[in-house]
Amino acid sequence: MKFRFAHNNFNVLDLEKSVRFYQEALQLKEARRVAAADGSFVLVFLTDGETGHKLELTWLKDRKEPYQLGDNEFHLALTVDDFAAAHAHHEKMGCICYENEKMGIYFIHDPDDYWIEIIPARS
Repeated sequence: MKFRFAHNNFNVLDLEKSVRFYQEALQLKEARRVAAADGSFVLVFLTDGETGHKLELTWLKDRKEPYQLGDNEFHLALTVDDFAAAHAHHEKMGCICYENEKMGIYFIHDPDDYWIEIIPARS
């Protein structure tokens, strides 16, 4: 028996705003979109174009209030080949929410306040 990662899910309030954020901040591309026949939900799967892993953004029609993310520190983590350029880009976007210079990483947050760890590519 062998298990492999397929995707992670984030529920979002404004689907198109979130899709734009992930495209601008992380250069993710929409791979697939699934809409319920009754319009109750839309799923958008984003890809980095290199790995098989996807980020699924879920929009629920009846959800109006922000999601309570709690105190757990779950997050996505992505590596980047040009850490300094990525940091400058995210700084310009105003989405850096935490930096740990000692560890050489930082976090950005999306429109729903999910955190994404940015890690320099290491050889």
